Amino acid sequence: MTPTNEEWSAILLSLKVAVVAVLVMLPPGVACGWLLARRRFPGRSVLDAAIHLPLVLPPTVIGFYLLILFNPGSAIGGLWVRLAGDTLAFSLSGLVIASVIYSLPFMVQPLQTAFERVGQAPRDAAASLGASPLDAFVSVVMPLSLRGFITAGVLSFIHTVGEFGVVLMVGGNIPGRTRVVSIALYDHVETLDYASAHALALGLVAASLSVLVAVFLINRRYPVHAG
Repeated sequence: MTPTNEEWSAILLSLKVAVVAVLVMLPPGVACGWLLARRRFPGRSVLDAAIHLPLVLPPTVIGFYLLILFNPGSAIGGLWVRLAGDTLAFSLSGLVIASVIYSLPFMVQPLQTAFERVGQAPRDAAASLGASPLDAFVSVVMPLSLRGFITAGVLSFIHTVGEFGVVLMVGGNIPGRTRVVSIALYDHVETLDYASAHALALGLVAASLSVLVAVFLINRRYPVHAG
C-alpha cells in the first residue's frame, strides 16, 4: 500500500526530528557519558538518575511538564517567543527539545559503557607522547569508542522516531507541522483504518530491524577495546 501525501509528510517530519535531535543531543551525551565514566564527584548518583529518569517516567508525565515549561507564559517559553518569534509548544523546535530530553538516556548509556571499556592505559600512552587531554580524547578515545558512538546514535534515532506520548503532549497533531509517523499511525487506528495502520506499522518494524541488523554487522568489524 502506497503512503498518502499526509503519511509521507509525517514520515519525513519524523525523520527530520530524529536526525536533528540526535545531532543536538550528541555533545551533551558525550559530555555526560564521559563524566559518568571517568569522574567520581558529589551528586554523581543524582546526575545519573536525572539523565535516566525518562526510562521510568511515563512519557505523558514528561510531555505534560514540558508543555507547561514551553508555555509562552513561562520564563523559558516567553524567552523563546521573544527570540524566535514562535512558541515552543506545538512547533518543530519543541518536538526536537522534547525528543532530546526523552531520548538522552539512549545516547548516554552506550557512550558511558564505551568510555569505560577504553580504560586509562591508552590515554596514558597518548599523554606520554605529549598529547593534551583533549587531543587524547579526540585522537585515541573516540576512535576506540566507535562502537559506542554507532550504537548511541542508532538507538537514539530509532527511539525518537517511535516516540508517541511525549510528542503528542508537546506537539499535538497538526498535519505538516507536528504530526509525526507515530501519531499518524494512532490516527489510522482511531478511525479503524487498519490497512493503513498495518502499512505504517510494518514499515516502521522493517526499517528498525534493518537498521539494527546493519549496526550489528558494522560493530562486528570493530573489536571492543579495553584498557
